[in-house]
Amino acid sequence: MLAPQVPPAGDHSTPKLAALAAISPRHLTRLFHEELGTTPTTYVESVHFDGAKAALESGFTVAEAAERVGYGCPETLRRAFVTRLGVSPSAYQQRFRSAQRRDATAGTGPPRTR
Repeated sequence: MLAPQVPPAGDHSTPKLAALAAISPRHLTRLFHEELGTTPTTYVESVHFDGAKAALESGFTVAEAAERVGYGCPETLRRAFVTRLGVSPSAYQQRFRSAQRRDATAGTGPPRTR
């Protein structure tokens, strides 16, 4: 089955996705269980969450990330981050930036001698 192309912030309800794929909602749910071991709703939530993480890692603000991937508001994104990672989106972004700085400076010191 070809995956339909839909905007990240669009309507991703099971009936809407099933209509885009020209199959019944029940058949779409069966296919998701067979192929991915999850429901369409859980899959869409994961895609939104991963998109929000990527947006934050790219430097978007929490509000911009929430809008970009289809969270209704920054508070909804915050709740998702706290539930899944135990930290706020802002804290995640700060940790990601700290890790990037550490990675960028690793190996830039004087060469080691034996």
